[in-house]
Amino acid sequence: MKFISRALALVLFILFFGFALKNDQIVTLQYFWGYAQSAPLAILLLAFFVTGAVLGILAMVPIVFHHRKDISKHKKTIAEIEAERAAEQRASTQAPQIDSVRNI
Repeated sequence: MKFISRALALVLFILFFGFALKNDQIVTLQYFWGYAQSAPLAILLLAFFVTGAVLGILAMVPIVFHHRKDISKHKKTIAEIEAERAAEQRASTQAPQIDSVRNI
């Protein structure tokens, strides 16, 4: 399985590298307020892809922390339930206590 994933990664790298070599034209991006940027097309595509990936990861951070908090709360609840169950099981397996009887 590791071999297949590495082979696939190599094929994708070769494809993207070939794409970058074929698209080496300089393009100009026009931003607001007269700002412009010129760079090779492959570099700009890579920059925008990386920016989108980083923004996507940052958007997931609050959700991940919320889920981690929920998981720790559930683990604590499970530990409490298991402790109660173990105490009940110990109580049910103990021999009944003999009542102390006094002779008068």
